[in-house]
Amino acid sequence: MNQTDPSAGSDRRPRRPLLVLVAPALLAGLAALAATGLARLSLPAAFVFLPFALPVAIWVAWSDMKTMKIPNKAVFALVGVFAVVGLIALPLEAWAWRWAHLGVVLVIGFLMSTFGMVGAGDAKFAAAMAPFVALPDTGSFLALFAAVTLSALVTHRMVRRIGAVRRALPDWESWERRDFPMGLALAGALIFYLALSGTLGLIASST
Repeated sequence: MNQTDPSAGSDRRPRRPLLVLVAPALLAGLAALAATGLARLSLPAAFVFLPFALPVAIWVAWSDMKTMKIPNKAVFALVGVFAVVGLIALPLEAWAWRWAHLGVVLVIGFLMSTFGMVGAGDAKFAAAMAPFVALPDTGSFLALFAAVTLSALVTHRMVRRIGAVRRALPDWESWERRDFPMGLALAGALIFYLALSGTLGLIASST
């Protein structure tokens, strides 16, 4: 008769907390190395941010359309991207001042969420996005966000009427809810902003 050593499983359990601590540090190190390589190409800061922000944006858009929720982990991930990559992509003083953007938008988002104007997840993700936007670009970004939101709303409402799409993704809550998954618009606006800002920066530097 085979007997299982009860201590075998317990020996492996303590390794999980160590992995939880080591994995983020390892990812941060890899991100810093990659960002350093991009920065050495003399790319605009927006292009240095873009490849790291893109996966988080896709995660947020997908999650909000599927569950109508933006995971806190995604919010922290985007803040982590700015914390690590921003040190390489931006001058130190600019990087430090941009944290104020996060604080201001977080307060505004909290007030809007309190009055039911936006969801708490939307407010937190908007705050995490704020440091990526240069202060002089605020007006342009808001105009871009309005355009992306309108486009995303129309596209989402049209797509959810397609039977083949709903059969392929039957468990997506946003197909049934009247609320719009704002994470789709927020994530889209961030990526469009970084792409456009980087492109304009390259054009300006080449003239």
